[in-house]
Amino acid sequence: MADVNRGNRPLSPHLTIYRPQLTSMSSIMVRITGIAALGVALLVVWWLLAAATSESAFAFIDGLMRSWLGDLVMLGAAWAIFYHMLGRLRHVVWDFGYCLEVETSEKLGIGMFIGATVLTVLAAIVV
Repeated sequence: MADVNRGNRPLSPHLTIYRPQLTSMSSIMVRITGIAALGVALLVVWWLLAAATSESAFAFIDGLMRSWLGDLVMLGAAWAIFYHMLGRLRHVVWDFGYCLEVETSEKLGIGMFIGATVLTVLAAIVV
């Protein structure tokens, strides 16, 4: 039998139905930071290839990476890598069956933001 109400209801859960939650936003940020880390890895490969190619090619990318914009990109890259690392670590903890309660998961999400920021500042100070 055909469902006559099918056109009046959503076919599946959709983003417009759910309100954003800290755990879902944190998961999305882990994915975004993973893509950002890939982009920064491509910059590093460009820098290495330029060093192996010619002095003028290396001077261009090295000048770009040593500028204030390059410093800002590398600072953001450090934050992204630390955040992604902490997100993966959180998933390992979850895989072992720990910290699965909603309240604890939200605290871990906040801890990831704070931890990535603290680790980035420490890395910037040391380097």
